[in-house]
Amino acid sequence: MKNGYAGAIIDRFIKEGFNILALKMTKLSAEKAGEFYAIHKERPFYSELVQFMSSGPIIAAILEKENAVTAFRDLIGSTNPAQAAQGTIRKLFATSVGENAVHGSDSDENAKNESDFFFSSLERS
Repeated sequence: MKNGYAGAIIDRFIKEGFNILALKMTKLSAEKAGEFYAIHKERPFYSELVQFMSSGPIIAAILEKENAVTAFRDLIGSTNPAQAAQGTIRKLFATSVGENAVHGSDSDENAKNESDFFFSSLERS
């Protein structure tokens, strides 16, 4: 959001064949960002990530596609943009591990939990 790439990133989702089931802009408090990223609490980038994710608005989305988790993780690239493959979202738009432009669930179970974190049943198509 801060660097103005939200539209380009969402456009990539669509061009790569993902269906958008839910989409909204919201703002996380530091507490909510910490709750969302609690799985990373012991990692060195956790504090930077929480601070960044609560520093301004974010766009949350639920995307659908066959093998969505794997396809999305391939599209976004490595968490570290310096190690991300050419053409991936993080290679193109991220500035650091903590400010890596986009979050992607790492399993179907986490995708469901993360979807439930951001969206009520009324907000999903």
